[in-house]
Amino acid sequence: MFQLIYKNRTFQNLEDFHQFDENESEFLKDALSFCKEWLEGKDVFFQKTSGSTGAPKIISIQRKSMEASTKGTGSFFKINPQDVLFCCLNPAYIAGKMMLVRAMEWQVPVILQEPSSNPLLGYSFPNPPTFIALVPMQMEMILANPETSELVKNIPHIILGGAPVNFRLKKSIIQNGISAFQTFGMTETVSHYALAPISENELLYTCLPRVSIGTDERDTLWVKSAMSGPEPIQTNDLVEIENGNSFRWLGRADFVINSGGVKLHPELLEIKAEEIIQNLYPKSRYFFAGVPDQTLGEKLVLFIEKEQDGIDSSHSLIQELSQKLDKYEKPKEIVFRAKFVETPSGKINRKATAQ
Repeated sequence: MFQLIYKNRTFQNLEDFHQFDENESEFLKDALSFCKEWLEGKDVFFQKTSGSTGAPKIISIQRKSMEASTKGTGSFFKINPQDVLFCCLNPAYIAGKMMLVRAMEWQVPVILQEPSSNPLLGYSFPNPPTFIALVPMQMEMILANPETSELVKNIPHIILGGAPVNFRLKKSIIQNGISAFQTFGMTETVSHYALAPISENELLYTCLPRVSIGTDERDTLWVKSAMSGPEPIQTNDLVEIENGNSFRWLGRADFVINSGGVKLHPELLEIKAEEIIQNLYPKSRYFFAGVPDQTLGEKLVLFIEKEQDGIDSSHSLIQELSQKLDKYEKPKEIVFRAKFVETPSGKINRKATAQ
C-alpha cells in the first residue's frame, strides 16, 4: 500500500497531500504537490531537461510515459508489495519525481529524506529500504561512514545516476559486495531506459522492456520507448550495440578527437587512466581533449585541475600512463589549470577550459 513517510508523519490518502502550510521546506512541498497532482489524475507534467540532447529546455511529459518507465523498472527488479522505497533526491527534478511515481504505481511505501551528502545517516526505521536511487557522491559518503556502509549492504536494489561511477567508488562497491546498477537515460526518456550492473567487467547496459535502440550513420544512439513517445529520440552518445538490446557507451560524439586519422574517445581514456591519475593527484579533476596541431590536426592533451607546485611530476605520470594506455592514447602534453571553467550546472566546460 502506498504511503509517503516523512520523519514522524505519514501521507496516504489524497486529502493528506492538501495538509501542509507555507512554512514547510521546499523539498517537502514539491513532493506533496507532485503526489497530489498524480493522485488527482493529472496527465501532463512540465520538466526542465538536463541538456543531454541539446540546450536545457522545458518539456512536457505525459503521465503514460512515466507509468511506462515505472512498469519497466518494476519488471527489471521484480518489485513486490513488500518492497519499501527511499527517496533522497530532489522531487523538482525527474529522478526525484520518478521515485515518488514508482511508490504510487507499485503501491509500496516510500520514505522521504531531504537530499544530503549522506542521506542514510541517522536512519531511524527498524528495517532498511529495499530500493534506493542515489547520485555517486552520496554513495561515496555512505560507504565512507561505518554506520551507513553496513546499512547500505542490506539494500537489494540500488540505482546510481546523474554522473559516472568513478574507479574508487566502483572498487568500494565491489569490495563491499553491494548490488548496484549504473543508470543510463535523460529527462526526455523519463529517467533511465537502460541499466548496467557494477562489477569487475566494463559497463554493459541492458535496456528496459519495450525499449528499442539503434545507431545512425555516426554510430550515435537513438532510442524509441513507451516512456519517450512514438518518435525515436536521437542522442549524441557513441555506442557499440550488443545482442540487440544491450550496449557499451563510448562517449559523446562532440568530444571525439581525430589525431592523425586515429579517433580517440576521451571519456574511455579517462576511465582507463583514472586510477593512475588519482594516485598521483588525489581528488583532482581531469579530462582529455583535442588541441589544434599543425601535423596531427588535433593532438591529445590531458588537463588536470591543480595548482603547479614547482615539482614536475608530469614525466612520471606519462611513463605510468604508457603502461596502461595504447600507443595513440598516450597524451602528447599535460596541462595544469588552477581552476576549470564550469557550465551553469557545475560540470566541467571542456572546450572553454582547453581554450
